[in-house]
Amino acid sequence: MEYLIKQYALEPGALEIQYIEEHFGEFPRRKTAAEIIDRLRDRESLILMAEASLQDDPGALVPVSYKIVHEIRVDESIPKLRDLVGRLSGAVRFDGRRILYSWIGGTRRDWRGQGHFRALTEESEVWALAAGFEEVVVKTKNRYYDMRAVLAQLHFNVVKHEPHATDTAESKVYLSKLLPAELARRHRSVRTVVYSE
Repeated sequence: MEYLIKQYALEPGALEIQYIEEHFGEFPRRKTAAEIIDRLRDRESLILMAEASLQDDPGALVPVSYKIVHEIRVDESIPKLRDLVGRLSGAVRFDGRRILYSWIGGTRRDWRGQGHFRALTEESEVWALAAGFEEVVVKTKNRYYDMRAVLAQLHFNVVKHEPHATDTAESKVYLSKLLPAELARRHRSVRTVVYSE
């Protein structure tokens, strides 16, 4: 299967993400375009979206999966990112290294299990390697089993676990992956990337 991926500029990409998140029932709070723009404005980032044909109308393409990754620095000024850097202290070395944070993403229910999110992740890794990033980190919750399975298949390693006081499903899991030059040879998905303004 070949995956169609669109790479977006900041503002149109933020609007597309705001739209697609309306199709995700499990997210307690959806991101707004303004939040996405505020987070990404002054940092290197990548917005990707996978499109696929509707089963009953193969000529109609719809957005089915998305992913946003961005640079994270040791001297973060955004409180949530400063907190994340602090939580990763001792597990990820930031000084003198370019670290990429896999911020948000997902796949619509009807298209899960078809490799769209994996293709987006592989494409983001190729971009990150070309941009000089050395490591990718991601934070998730224990209850996102499908996402954790994809990350395991892509050789992300758990670097930290924060148990939740009352609900193990809500425990936080931090994963990391080094980006060696031979990375792209291990990727399995076939992707076509188009650039959207």
